[in-house]
Amino acid sequence: GFPLEGEAELFERLSLEIFQAGLSWLLVLKKRETMRVAFDVFDVDTVAAYGEADKERLVNDAGIIRNRLKIASIIENARRIQGLRESNGGFAAWIDAHHPLTLEEWVKLFRKTFKFTGPEVVNEFLMSIGYLPGGHRADCPVFAQIAAQNPPWMTD
Repeated sequence: GFPLEGEAELFERLSLEIFQAGLSWLLVLKKRETMRVAFDVFDVDTVAAYGEADKERLVNDAGIIRNRLKIASIIENARRIQGLRESNGGFAAWIDAHHPLTLEEWVKLFRKTFKFTGPEVVNEFLMSIGYLPGGHRADCPVFAQIAAQNPPWMTD
């Protein structure tokens, strides 16, 4: 639930949510560092330039989640994030420009803009970066730390 704005960080978080779909978070977290290396620390321009050889390299990398559809989606999403720079000033600005929306509206927007972004991926992504509530209950010690950073969902 902590606010996040850096392009690579947002791209990584969205990618991890996509990789997690249908799997456990524990598996994703165990493979996170290997995926960061495999995807060039989620540098948008580098990933957007990936070609067929890179896709094959990734599919054959036992250290990451090797789902062809998810890998192709991550690469395509990097290209779409590049497009958001020109149209909206970047990924963070695009998210901020559409806030606040309901979860249903967010899902519709993400499905129109990105690949492999269903309701669970969108909800978890936006919750994890502070645009939707629900990451921690009010009686959780982390809640106070999040609240101190004034995440977007608290300013609605």
